[in-house]
Amino acid sequence: MTSNPLLTPSALPYELPDFREIRLEHAVAAIDTALEEQRAEITAIATNGDAPTWENTVEALETSGATLDRVTSWLFNLQGTDSTEEMDAAISRIVPQLSAHSDAIYQNEALYQRLLDVPVPDDAESARLHDLLVRRFTRRGADLDAAGKQRLAEINQRLSTLSESFGRQLLADTRDLAVLFDDPAHLAGLSQARIDAARAAAEAAGQEGWLIPIELPTVQSDQLILEHPAARARLYEASQRRGVDSNRDNLLEQVRLRAERARLLGFDTHADYVIAEETAGTADAARQLLFDLAPAAAANADAERKLAGELADTELSAADWPYWQSQVRERDYSLDEEELSRYFPLRQVLVDGVFHAAHLLYGITVEAREDLHGYSAGVDVWEVRDADGTGLGLLLTDYQARPSKRGGAWMSSFVGQSGLQQRRPVVVNVMSITHPVDGSEPLLTIDQVTTLFHEFGHALHGLLSDVRYPTLAGTNVPRDWVEFPSQINENWAFDPDIARHYARHVDTGEVIPQELLDAVIDARQFGQGFATSEYLAAAIIDLAWHSLTPEQAAAVTSISEFEQAALEEAGLVVDELAPRYRSTYF
Repeated sequence: MTSNPLLTPSALPYELPDFREIRLEHAVAAIDTALEEQRAEITAIATNGDAPTWENTVEALETSGATLDRVTSWLFNLQGTDSTEEMDAAISRIVPQLSAHSDAIYQNEALYQRLLDVPVPDDAESARLHDLLVRRFTRRGADLDAAGKQRLAEINQRLSTLSESFGRQLLADTRDLAVLFDDPAHLAGLSQARIDAARAAAEAAGQEGWLIPIELPTVQSDQLILEHPAARARLYEASQRRGVDSNRDNLLEQVRLRAERARLLGFDTHADYVIAEETAGTADAARQLLFDLAPAAAANADAERKLAGELADTELSAADWPYWQSQVRERDYSLDEEELSRYFPLRQVLVDGVFHAAHLLYGITVEAREDLHGYSAGVDVWEVRDADGTGLGLLLTDYQARPSKRGGAWMSSFVGQSGLQQRRPVVVNVMSITHPVDGSEPLLTIDQVTTLFHEFGHALHGLLSDVRYPTLAGTNVPRDWVEFPSQINENWAFDPDIARHYARHVDTGEVIPQELLDAVIDARQFGQGFATSEYLAAAIIDLAWHSLTPEQAAAVTSISEFEQAALEEAGLVVDELAPRYRSTYF
C-alpha cells in the first residue's frame, strides 16, 4: 500500500478528508497505528514526572488521539451513508478494540489522579471542562475496584459489539424489506417521478416491477399518498417487521447489560445513569413530563382518527389512518401535495431558503466549493464564512437516497472545532430524498422542507462553535438540549418572508401565492395529535426499557407485551396508532 492518507492531517482546506484518496483498507490499516499512538500519548501524560499542570495534563489529554479521530470519523460517517459488507465486517472487528481502548483510558488510575490534582484555571470554560472530565472518568469506572473495572470493561465491550450489530442488522432488514409491486394499479397516487424511481430501484436490484424502500419511522411517507389500501398495508407491515426476529435477542441483552452497568456504577437504573448528565436532572422528571403530555395527545389523536374515519366512511386500519388524515388536510386546507411540491425544488429551497435565512439571521454566507469533493456522487461541499469574510468551516450536503444509507436524517462531523488546535469544523447534513431518474431536481414535501431547515440548525450549532476545547465544541452538549438549535431553525422554514424568497414554481418561477402559503402554515398545525402521540409513544417505551432494574430486565421476554404495558401505564393507548419507532428499529 502507498502512503496512508489517514495517518497525517489532510492538506485540504479545513482538513477536509481527501475522499478521492481514502479507501477502506487505509482505515483498517491505520487503526492499530492510531490506537498505539494514543496509548503512548496517554502513558506520557500519566507518567509525567512533573507536577500536573493544565497544559501537561488536561490540554494534553484534549489533543491526544488525533489520528484515531481521523480514522474513526471517516469510518463511522461512511458506514451511515455508504455501507458495504466489507466495511461492516471491518467495523465489527474494530468496535471491540475501540471499547477496550476507551476503558483503558478512563480506568487509568495515574491519569485520573493527575486530573483530580491539577490546578484549574479560573475561567468558566476551563472549569466546565474539568468538571465534565472528572465526571466522565467516574462514570466510566475510575472509582471502582479492580473487579468492578474488569466487569465494566466486559460490559462495555459487549455493548459496543451489540450496538454495532443492531445497527448493521437494521440496515440489512430495511434493505431486504423494501416492497416490490408487480401491479401498476397499486401505485396510484404516486407522482410519475416517484413511479420512475421505484422502477429504477427494482432494476438496480435485478427485479421486475416497482421497488419502494422502507424509511426509518413506522409510518411510511408513501402511505399518505398511495390510493390502494393493499399497497398501504404492505408498506406498513414491512416497516414493522424490521428487527422483530433479527434484533430481538440483541435488544433484550442490551437492556440487561445497561441495567447491570448502571447498578455497578451506583445508579438504580440506566435511565438514572443517563439523565444524571442531562438537563432534566432525574429520570422521574423526564417520566413525569411524558406522562403529563400523553393523555391530551391521545385524546387529540383519537379525535383526528374519528374525523379521518368519517371521510373514509369506514373503520380505519393503522395502515390507512395516515392516508385519510392527509385527505382531510387536503380537503380542509385545499392543499394538493404534488402540486405544492413544485414550489419546493431541493437546491432552490437549500440556497434561497435555508442558506438565505442563515444569512439574514447571522450574517453568514454559504458558497459552493466545486474544487472540493465529497465522499460520494451527489455530495456537495460548501464553505461557510462569517460576515467579515472569516472562514467558519465546511458543510457537506448529502441528500440522495441510496440502499447503502441508513434511514433518517442527521448531522455529523468529520472535523471538530478546536481553538486549542486552531481548527474549524467540517460538518455534514444527511437526508434520504429520492431523486428523479431523469436527473431533474427533486421536489420536496412540506415535511422534507422542514427537515432541511432542522438539520441545518444542527449544522449551524457545529459551524458557529467557538470554544477552546474540542470536548465542549459544537453539538457536544446534553442530549436533551442538543435539539434546541435545530428546533429553533426549523421555525424559519415557512416564515412568510423566508418562504417567499425560495418557494417559486419549478416551471414558471411564480412565487408561491399568499393564500397557498397561508394554507401551508395553517395545515402544519393539523394532525398534531397523531404526530405528538407517535413520538411520545416511542419516547415512553424507550424510557420504560431503561427504567428497569437488572432483576426486572431479566424477566422480560416479550418485546411487544412490554411495549403495550408501557403505553398503558402512561395512558397513551390510541387504536390503530403505533409508536414512531418500535424497539427493534429505534
